[in-house]
Amino acid sequence: MTSTGPGSLGTPEAQPASPDRYKWVALSNTTMGVLIATIDGSIVIISLPAVFRGIGLDPLAPGNIGYLLWMILGYTLVSAVLVVALGRLGDMFGRVRMYNLGFAVFACASLALSLDPLKGGGGALWLIGFRVVQAVGGAMLTANSAAILTDAFPARQRGMALGINQITGLAGMFLGLLAGGVLAAVDWRAVFWVSVPFGVVGTFWSYRSLRETGTRKPGRIDWVGNLTFTAGAGTLLAAVTYGIQPYGDRSTGWTSPWVLGGLAAGVALLVTFCVAEARVAEPMFQLGLFRIRAFAAGNLAALLIAIARGGMQFMLIIWLQGIWLPLHGYDFERTPLWAGIFMLPLTVGFLIGGPASGYLSDRFGARMFSTTGLLLVAGSFVGLVALPVDFSYPAFAALLFVSGLGQGMFSAPNTSAIMGSVPAGQRGVASGMRSTFQNSGTALSIGLFFSLMVSGLSGSLPRAMSSGLQAQGVPAGTADQVAGLPPVSTLFATFLGNNPVAHLLGPSDVLQTLPADSVRTLTGHRFFPELVSGPFHHGLTTVFGAAAAMALVGALASALRGEHRTTGPVTPAETTNGQEKCQQAPSS
Repeated sequence: MTSTGPGSLGTPEAQPASPDRYKWVALSNTTMGVLIATIDGSIVIISLPAVFRGIGLDPLAPGNIGYLLWMILGYTLVSAVLVVALGRLGDMFGRVRMYNLGFAVFACASLALSLDPLKGGGGALWLIGFRVVQAVGGAMLTANSAAILTDAFPARQRGMALGINQITGLAGMFLGLLAGGVLAAVDWRAVFWVSVPFGVVGTFWSYRSLRETGTRKPGRIDWVGNLTFTAGAGTLLAAVTYGIQPYGDRSTGWTSPWVLGGLAAGVALLVTFCVAEARVAEPMFQLGLFRIRAFAAGNLAALLIAIARGGMQFMLIIWLQGIWLPLHGYDFERTPLWAGIFMLPLTVGFLIGGPASGYLSDRFGARMFSTTGLLLVAGSFVGLVALPVDFSYPAFAALLFVSGLGQGMFSAPNTSAIMGSVPAGQRGVASGMRSTFQNSGTALSIGLFFSLMVSGLSGSLPRAMSSGLQAQGVPAGTADQVAGLPPVSTLFATFLGNNPVAHLLGPSDVLQTLPADSVRTLTGHRFFPELVSGPFHHGLTTVFGAAAAMALVGALASALRGEHRTTGPVTPAETTNGQEKCQQAPSS
């Protein structure tokens, strides 16, 4: 069942583009949609200091860390929870229709974010709330974009198209860091303004140019599946978020009854979801797709590399902002912008590896490129561990480039293999499932790797902090009190581009009683980086070692994916130029 008019509206005055031209229209539009959605997923990370200053809120004050975490993670959590349901709705009611609605929701939420009229906690809640709404629009875009492209492009060009689309999206995660730093230097509201024109243009363009070309699968909404999955995944990921916050006298909150209860409730709801999905006639989550080896192996590899990539992103920001850039003379307030700039080799690697491997995988298959890419990623993690904390930038940049190249080589062929392995009528839900694994991996990475880093720091950082402060004349009681604060406070201070020592000593007013030379040393560029470099490297070894192991397991899964693909009913793009309809291949 297809529609003839642009944007599924069927307007008689708009003539549909030919299939050969339409596929490029679909690629350019969906690539812009995915790019702006992923940029907005990370743009606030770098710009958070300016945003919180703009609304007059100290995110590191007692009781305010929750605002900070939900500003960082709220968008990702909502995207992870909703993409499957939105992909299924696209299969039922039209992928283009859901995609178009997503652009409109995204544009309206971006405008509301830029107009935040409140201050303090109210202003933070306004931003968090509309970030959630914005994430709903972004999830509509990402859940249906890959399915729209799979419908529009013939199999021989599908890997190239998905490669461009997906690598642009992944590059958007890192371009968002750079854009956040640049725009925050102008005005904190500009961080949200920038999405408005793209959202408005994208909304009108998609409604006028896109049309339904795939197979629509009418059905009923699986309310039990939607509710149990949304509640279970949301509860589980929220518990992980609060697990990295201090609890009582512990550096993390994993022993908190609320966190443990949330983890247990989330798992129980997801188990209920799996049982229910196996029994309903029209499930939201097509568990049967996991019997397709290429689909199951591709999603496992995607989940593992998403966890590793998310952890790398946050650890690199802390490494650059908290240690390397200050050691090289950069003020703490300027480090967020420069961290984004110095991480550009990662994005360059993405942009080279993704489209090239996507194009080549159409001819030679996905397995070789995706597996080799993950091996390069694992090697880059090992190389980063081998670097000293105060590294030579050319070596660091080369490793980032290799990591980006490897991730690009993996992502495009892997996405093409996943989407090409499922029947055409289930491409929307398959796209949503793929996005769920990717977004969940990013959310899980923060809880996992922050916990590993905090555990690594909590053993040696307090002693190093106390002795270093006392050496500069800080009274022993104050030094011990500051050293006893949870390491997560120090990590977030560096993450936000604040001088950690000035922030930690500020409430005690001790800096006003010390000699000027000691104050300059304590708040200078070198004291904190040199103080934490040893403990940080120990934690970094644990974090990147775990990430390398995940990349290797992902490479093994990728190598075992098999070579064949399942193709459903052929789309109009695949029947152009006299192509014959394909028979559905076996699933394993």
